[in-house]
Amino acid sequence: MPLRASDIVPISEARARLTELAEDVVGSGSEKVLTKNGASYVALVDARRLDYYHALESEHASLVLAEDAITGLRQALAGQFVSDEELDRALGVASAP
Repeated sequence: MPLRASDIVPISEARARLTELAEDVVGSGSEKVLTKNGASYVALVDARRLDYYHALESEHASLVLAEDAITGLRQALAGQFVSDEELDRALGVASAP
């Protein structure tokens, strides 16, 4: 949902209107961007939507890890391995004696 001009509020004004702004966010599903010195600072977002955003972020992280695992398995099946020394360098650890 695109932001409207009414969804951008100076933080100094938001202090006095916090309850009204929060009710608008929950009631209409819109988000409010609070500005400080004319620049975006924080946002008011419905808590349920924030939970949804966090779930999406977690799901995305899981997909990235799964894709990396699949890539690693394909490389292993193709015989593409790195030496212990290369792995230690990549991980930034001292080589085993």
